[in-house]
Amino acid sequence: MTDYVDTHTHLFVNEFDDDRDAAVQRALQAGVTKLCLPCIDTASIGPINNMCDKYPGVCYPMIGLHPTDVHTDYHRQLQAMHEQLDAPNRYIAIGEVGLDFYWDDTRKQEQYDAFETQIAWAVKYNLPLVIHSRNAFPELYSIMEKHRADNISGIFHCFSGTADEARALLSFDKFMLGVGGVVTYKKSTLPQVLTDAVPLERIVLETDSPYLAPVPHRGKRNESSYIPHVAEFLSTLYGVSVEDIARITTANAKKLFPTII
Repeated sequence: MTDYVDTHTHLFVNEFDDDRDAAVQRALQAGVTKLCLPCIDTASIGPINNMCDKYPGVCYPMIGLHPTDVHTDYHRQLQAMHEQLDAPNRYIAIGEVGLDFYWDDTRKQEQYDAFETQIAWAVKYNLPLVIHSRNAFPELYSIMEKHRADNISGIFHCFSGTADEARALLSFDKFMLGVGGVVTYKKSTLPQVLTDAVPLERIVLETDSPYLAPVPHRGKRNESSYIPHVAEFLSTLYGVSVEDIARITTANAKKLFPTII
C-alpha cells in the first residue's frame, strides 16, 4: 500500500467541525498516514494539540505565527509561542511562517520582525521551518540569504513561482518545495516549472486543506484524502509510478521531520 505524508493540512479549522474524524479516516483509507498540522496563531495551538492527542502517530503539530496574522499584538502571540517551545513539547517544525504582501503590505516591518524571530527559533531549537510566501519573493530571498550559514532546513510551502525562483530556493540545500493541488490546474505554469527545475528528491506533498483542492475536486473543500490526486498528476508529469512518487516524497518528508515514524 502507498504511504503518503500530507506535510501541510489545516484539519483543525472550523471548516472540518462537522466531519473532522471522518476526514482523518478518509485520509488513512487513501494511504495518507501522516498529517502535519501548521499553526496559524495562538488560537490554533489548542485545537492542533487536541488533534495530536486524539491521533498519536498520525497527527503532528507545528507552531508559528502566519504572516497574515501579524497584527498589533504579534509580540504577545510570539511570546506565548516561545513559551510553548521552551516547555517540553512535540513540535516538529516552526510554521507556518513567512511573508505575505498580497492583501496588505502596510505591516512589512512587523512581518520581517516576526519572520526573523521565528527563524531564530528554528536555529535555537533545531527545527525545520515551514515557510509561506506570497507576493514577497525578493524580500523572502533576501532574508533567507542572510541565514544561509545557519544550517536551517524546511519547506517552501505551496510553491507556485518561476523556474528561476525554484532554483534560487533550492540553493538552500536542506529545503524542499511543497506541491499540492495547484499543480493539477489547467492554467497552472507549475508543471513546466517542476520539470524544468525541480527534481523529485526536492518535493514534498501537501494539501493546504481546506484550501486549493486538486482536480477533480477544484472549487470544493480540500482534505488530506485528496493527496493521491496530486501524486497521480506528478506520476504522469515525471514519468514514474505512483508508488515511486509516494516512496520518494514520503522519504523527503521524513528526512525533514525525523520524529515522524
